[in-house]
Amino acid sequence: MQDLMIFLSKSLISWLGIQICLILVFLWYLRSPKQNLLSDEQLPKTAVILCLRGADPFLPNCVRSLLQQNYPQYDLKIVIDSQEDPAFKVVKEAINELGATNFQISTLNTFNHNCSLKCNALIQTISNLDNSYKIVALVDADTVVHPNWLRELVTPLLDATVGVTTGNRWYLPTGNYWGSMVRYVGNLSTVVQMFLFQIPWGGSLAIKTEMLHQIEIMDQWGKSLNDDLLMHNLIKKHNLKIKFVPSALIINREDCNLFTLHESLKRLLLSCRLYHPYWLAIVSESISSILFPTLVVILIFWSLLEGQLYQAFLLFGWYSIYTVGLLLIILLMEVEVQKIIHAQGQAITKLTNRTIMRILLAIPLTQWVYGLAIISSLRTSTITWRGITYRLQGASDIRLVEYHPYQWLDQPTDGKVSL
Repeated sequence: MQDLMIFLSKSLISWLGIQICLILVFLWYLRSPKQNLLSDEQLPKTAVILCLRGADPFLPNCVRSLLQQNYPQYDLKIVIDSQEDPAFKVVKEAINELGATNFQISTLNTFNHNCSLKCNALIQTISNLDNSYKIVALVDADTVVHPNWLRELVTPLLDATVGVTTGNRWYLPTGNYWGSMVRYVGNLSTVVQMFLFQIPWGGSLAIKTEMLHQIEIMDQWGKSLNDDLLMHNLIKKHNLKIKFVPSALIINREDCNLFTLHESLKRLLLSCRLYHPYWLAIVSESISSILFPTLVVILIFWSLLEGQLYQAFLLFGWYSIYTVGLLLIILLMEVEVQKIIHAQGQAITKLTNRTIMRILLAIPLTQWVYGLAIISSLRTSTITWRGITYRLQGASDIRLVEYHPYQWLDQPTDGKVSL
């Protein structure tokens, strides 16, 4: 027992030190000098693609922000699942409010049952683009962008060594549900991982149109559940960079309960298992971040039951150092990201004592929720995504079980809860 206690204590502190080093690298990159933005004359014509099924809570804000970009030549291509979809009415109202003309709305008219509906929509839209569009940008419905978002994503692509530019999603440490707080804490680790492994995020991404055809990604989308994770290997085969753009970090203000979070985590982790180029590294990180702290907590209670109070006290001390260390890392990251958000002209989150205490309590809860989601994802071969069930036997063996249009009754009753 003594040897196990020493091993777990050293493992916790060692892993904390590794996490600090990795996050410092990420923060150093955030502070790196910004690249000079291209002039209007240098910016190529771009198609921004937004695929919709269901009306996300902030969809009107998303559409308005995409139609108000500081960019000379671009069109917003909106693909809605069906005419019956609630998103159709929301999108039309947002567009009419602005009186915009640089948009096109279409519905999904082909259904390949061997890939996700989003991949179907991307294939349909990109296949119909004419040769004038030199850049394709992908965006998600929960993405509310700032006016320079598209210009900042496209600028690095004129470097011949860059294949894809990408941002990432940043959640807020607020909300009415503990699911929102757990998602916030877990996403911090995800953002750093994706930066270090150069994994693009399809919610804020730009790529040259010729590159899309060169890497033959539409052939891959035609038999895939996921649209962004598989880009890594395809881009790296051409010895090109996947460049993370700090100013393309996008605030997500949606709320999330624990049940919804668990389902989305299962889907995300299943996609990682099938398509992530460094899946084993993700598993190793999970063992360090989830298993070791959980074993320490179990050992603390075991020591108390056995009456070994001194051993329980020592273990609790090491666990407290580890947890408080994670809290300080989280706060440091939040402060640095808030500088980026403030530069975008958006309101930042005030870190009150109550918020900090909720983050502290969410750290162990996040470890347990993610641990449960990992176990669940290893055992599942079917997922439900926006009311559609997919059966998966492998990365390229996907089956859409049954299609039906999205209805108003499928919308969450809470207008701020993510779908």
